[in-house]
Amino acid sequence: MGNILITSSARAGIRQRFYFFVRPMSDQYTFDDQQDQIAMKEAWERALERLATSVPETSMKKFLKPLKCGSVEENSVSLIAPGKFVYEWVKDKYLDRIQEALSDEAGRELHINLLVQDREKPSAGVKPISVIQTAQPQPANPRFVPKESYTFDNFVVGQSNRLAFAGAKAVAQAPGAKYNPLFIYGYSGLGKTHLMHAIANEIMQREPGYPVMYVTAQQFAEDFVQSLKNNRIDQFRRLLRGSRVLLIDDIQFIAGKDRTQEEIFHTFNYLYQSGRQVVLCSDRPPRDLLLMEERLRSRFESGLVADVQMPDTETRCAIILKRAERESLGIDHDTAMYLAESINGNVRILEGALTKVAAQASLEGAPLTIDLARGVVESYYESIAVAKPSFNQILNAVSKHYQIDITDIKGLSRKAPIAHARHVSVYMTREILGDSWKHIGALFGDRDHTSMMHAYKKIRSMMNRDKELNASLKMLMHDLWPGS
Repeated sequence: MGNILITSSARAGIRQRFYFFVRPMSDQYTFDDQQDQIAMKEAWERALERLATSVPETSMKKFLKPLKCGSVEENSVSLIAPGKFVYEWVKDKYLDRIQEALSDEAGRELHINLLVQDREKPSAGVKPISVIQTAQPQPANPRFVPKESYTFDNFVVGQSNRLAFAGAKAVAQAPGAKYNPLFIYGYSGLGKTHLMHAIANEIMQREPGYPVMYVTAQQFAEDFVQSLKNNRIDQFRRLLRGSRVLLIDDIQFIAGKDRTQEEIFHTFNYLYQSGRQVVLCSDRPPRDLLLMEERLRSRFESGLVADVQMPDTETRCAIILKRAERESLGIDHDTAMYLAESINGNVRILEGALTKVAAQASLEGAPLTIDLARGVVESYYESIAVAKPSFNQILNAVSKHYQIDITDIKGLSRKAPIAHARHVSVYMTREILGDSWKHIGALFGDRDHTSMMHAYKKIRSMMNRDKELNASLKMLMHDLWPGS
């Protein structure tokens, strides 16, 4: 059972959930899922990430995240709302934006069928009966075939990701022997998950029976809570600690969850002391995980910490050419360079633009030329605002990054994590908006302009000394405003 590690006792005890490759944060796939459904669920997760940058957080939580991806046909997909209220709200306010984002991520024009989940009401006077569902029998050797795109050969290496690629390649060749743990950080859509799956792919190709496990931190936390609730913590631990390579994605999501951090700590120690490989991914370096326990952060930093940054124009062009070659799309270097220079955003958005251009060429029965690419960019991407973000948008970005409330950032607390987030906010406000020190002081609650200058100089000095902080803040600023 190469890519799945589960013992007979764990299979009997743990609820029906399996860890394997290419799984999004919110949904757990079973072996009965069709490939197109899996791909669409992944596209929906990516679309949610994109929408989160422009939709208020409360609306994301109440209306968009509760939507579930349902049936998939060639050019349509069903999204299921949990109730009539959510259905009406999404239909009136967000359906067009959802369709555009999901079409981009899926790589083809999609029609959204918005549905309301059926809810059977119990008969009057009859209490609902609780039914405990047992896991259905699974094949003796279930097999999941990872996507071909998640390999080292299909990963375009540039200056922005060279160290992370080299570290991942070394881990795949000799798990546990070098760079243990491997910690890769960078913003969404830059290739972190690709590298994790490439590690697993190479190991599995070389030794199909090798016990490799992949899980997101969010799913780890949910399964941990369920195992505690159902008195199955021993089975949960055996399942995790039986792996030889443990890949944990989006580790930042366990920040502030004390019991989950405790479990991660002991799991990490067990695997590390046993010479087994641990690979972690995050959207920020370990030292920026301010709500993470220090003992965990220090362990994350004990191996190789490598960043994945936004690719430069040449690398973006190479990504387009590589993708075009893989999909047999006829595109010349000049057209690829035009797209690389014209499309803002991460690699997923860039590849989505290529897919849109190819679809337009196919629709018109025309070659994929720079003129056709220019038309698509002007129609779909030129309207994307490149305007400077507002002060509140800067605060929201810093608050989300460091998981500290805006009221605390603007408040008077001098606790180290809060003060650091405040100083970063001052630095970004000055760099992006260019406001006067007096005006920035007013934005932060009528603070003295000298304190604003001190905060800015402190962060700039730290960035000069600290490569990881420098990369982290540059990514944060570029994600907020590509013009930075």
